[in-house]
Amino acid sequence: MKRIFSPDSPYTRQARFLAMLWTLLIFIGCFTPGKDIPKVDVPLIDKWVHLVLFGGFTFLWLCARPIIKISRLVLLFFIAVALGSFIELMQGWLTFLGRSMEFMDAVADSIGGLLGIVIFSGAAAIARTKPT
Repeated sequence: MKRIFSPDSPYTRQARFLAMLWTLLIFIGCFTPGKDIPKVDVPLIDKWVHLVLFGGFTFLWLCARPIIKISRLVLLFFIAVALGSFIELMQGWLTFLGRSMEFMDAVADSIGGLLGIVIFSGAAAIARTKPT
């Protein structure tokens, strides 16, 4: 497992493919017309979905290039915030989708992005301390 989180990971190509696929999944899910989304009776389910989507986004992009530098982590966090905000703005503008712009969705995206970074950084730190 240590190799996944190291800068010389042999899995970066696969991780890059998964990160691109996950990013595409975010766009597909967030621009699916509202009438096509099944109703689920779980409190705040849409916020949890946003949290998981953007947590996976930052985690997978970090796996694609596992170099932990503060400047890179901050940049990736701002990319997640910008992407989440852009999607929310587009949902507000594209009214024919039957979706709406929600500030709290963008907050959930941001928290998810941060959570993905924290989980990756923690897993990388644990992997570095374990003997090979």
